[in-house]
Amino acid sequence: MKNPDSMSDKHPHIAVIGSGGAAMAAALKAAERGARITLIERGTIGGTCVNIGCVPSKILIRAAHIAHQRGESPFDAGLSAQAPEVNRPAMLAQQQGRVGELRNAKYEGILRDHPDITVLQGDARFLDTRSLLVRSSDGGEQTVHFDRALIGTGARPAIPPVSGLAETPYLTSTSALVLEEIPRRIMVIGASAVAVELAQAFARLGSQVTVLARSHLLSREDPAVGEAVEAAFHREGIEVLRQTEASRVDYLDNEFVVATDAGTLRADQLLVATGRTPNTDSLNLEAIGVETRGGSIITDDHMQTTVPGIHAAGDCTDQPRFVYVAAAGGSRAAVNMTGGDATLDLSAMPVVVFTDPQVATVGLTEAEAISQGLKVDTRFLDLENVPRALVNFDTNGFIKMVAEQGSGRLLGVQAVTGEAGELIQTAVMAIRARMTVQEIGDELFPYLTMVEGLKLCAQTFTKDVKQLSCCAA
Repeated sequence: MKNPDSMSDKHPHIAVIGSGGAAMAAALKAAERGARITLIERGTIGGTCVNIGCVPSKILIRAAHIAHQRGESPFDAGLSAQAPEVNRPAMLAQQQGRVGELRNAKYEGILRDHPDITVLQGDARFLDTRSLLVRSSDGGEQTVHFDRALIGTGARPAIPPVSGLAETPYLTSTSALVLEEIPRRIMVIGASAVAVELAQAFARLGSQVTVLARSHLLSREDPAVGEAVEAAFHREGIEVLRQTEASRVDYLDNEFVVATDAGTLRADQLLVATGRTPNTDSLNLEAIGVETRGGSIITDDHMQTTVPGIHAAGDCTDQPRFVYVAAAGGSRAAVNMTGGDATLDLSAMPVVVFTDPQVATVGLTEAEAISQGLKVDTRFLDLENVPRALVNFDTNGFIKMVAEQGSGRLLGVQAVTGEAGELIQTAVMAIRARMTVQEIGDELFPYLTMVEGLKLCAQTFTKDVKQLSCCAA
């Protein structure tokens, strides 16, 4: 029988709050390094990504992509096309079945069989810097004493303070992914990754979609990125209203009535996708001295909070909100909680948005580099110059490179292409290796792959790629 409250300097007892990407990585790494773990989860084991985030959303997006291609593709002149019937209950069953399989294989099963990890179900609240009160759903309470702690409680959808919204049955990304039928009309408030991904997915499954963007799509990216995605949306009949905000929402006769800068709009469903807020409000952090900013836990480069011995990682912190960042942060926090010294370098962090075409970025945009005082050269390569795009008959998009003036060192890449998420890691490795655009242009890239576009874009710094043969070096 494992005793989660016993302590030892040789084998520290670590309390892990949460069971998502950061928490799970921390628990497993700390156990690997000799610690004993008490993992506390108040909801479903596995956190956001596997249950209500990455996994179900990418299944929905992939299904929508196939539905779109069956109804329309660049090869319709030679291949018959027919819009498919959407059996949403069957799609949902397949989606949730795979979610359950992955949750069991990657989270529940591992925890169930691990000899050094004890799982408690309940809400955790700090009593002091070395103990937690865990309250179960039946009202029972248990005090857990620990040597060190990792907070990995994640985040939830943020809801904007729009008049009337709270009194309506609006959707968040969580509830939208388990809708039992595809709505005839859906309005999306928001213009970041989750908003645009789900907007396009629902459009491809048959919804009439309107997106309300406070400024424009993907406004944190290079402006060309949002413009390319908006152009793709226009081609597919998705309405994007720029510089538009909702001022009031009502739900009347099974219909959402939304007052906006562009007039009164109506929809059968309303999806609110305006970011996420950290799950830290019930932890009693202020009382023990853990500082937060806007609810996000402030951490140093070792994932330690403002209280020694208490670490945090993932979406509940001030780190970028991506599951791979959460897992990396949790793993490194575990090393530090067990006597090691590990930091998290986010200088070459890839970002992928799963629209079609996909968006993928890494490093600095042109504006960011200039704001840091760097002198830069940039190149913008239309996909008409990429052989893979030409043979796909799909040349909508671009690849942009940002390089340091003089040295030619690669600083950043922004790509809007088919399968952009598959090419961006090559750019990540190039930035990590401090490669120059000349070196990238001289590398061997396999012909008729989208990643060859990186080589071609790099070559445009010194030559006109329109004058090269199709696979010229």
